[in-house]
Amino acid sequence: MSRIGRLPIKLPKEAKVTIDGQKLLVQGPKGKMERTIHPKIKLEQQGDEIKVVRSDDSRPTRALHGLTRALVANMIHGVTQGFKRELIVTGVGYKVEVKGKTLVLNLGYSHPIEFPLPDGIKAAVDSKKETKIVLEGYDKELLGLTAAKIRSYRPPEPYKGKGIRYADEVIIRKAGKAAAK
Repeated sequence: MSRIGRLPIKLPKEAKVTIDGQKLLVQGPKGKMERTIHPKIKLEQQGDEIKVVRSDDSRPTRALHGLTRALVANMIHGVTQGFKRELIVTGVGYKVEVKGKTLVLNLGYSHPIEFPLPDGIKAAVDSKKETKIVLEGYDKELLGLTAAKIRSYRPPEPYKGKGIRYADEVIIRKAGKAAAK
């Protein structure tokens, strides 16, 4: 049995969960999320816990068991507490600012890049230094996709370390041509 899939999911008091057949609706103070569960997986609510049960022991169903449990747990965590992702912008003259629902990135190109933030994602830039972007949202998947898209505009390069990187990412630096002599 899946080690992750068999763990029950604790429901916080502020989360409201509705299971209607294969539809799952989770509501909380941060927002509301809906997901359709695979037909081979069943959700059972017992008091303040949700258990994920699979219909058979085939390999694809076993894979879906742990995945479904993780997705449901992320939905509940997201609507109650939310998720946060930090990006660091490194480079001379690189700066970032938030204008309404748009993130304006000056990354050394001939023009600024205007990135419209999707619904449910909020961005903040550290006022002391315009090199730290903090993204917050209740949908972990959408938050990760948004952070990856912003990072893709100027990925970090290994020689000088310039670019946009995640706060917990380590860039392995390379020696330049001068070091070879």
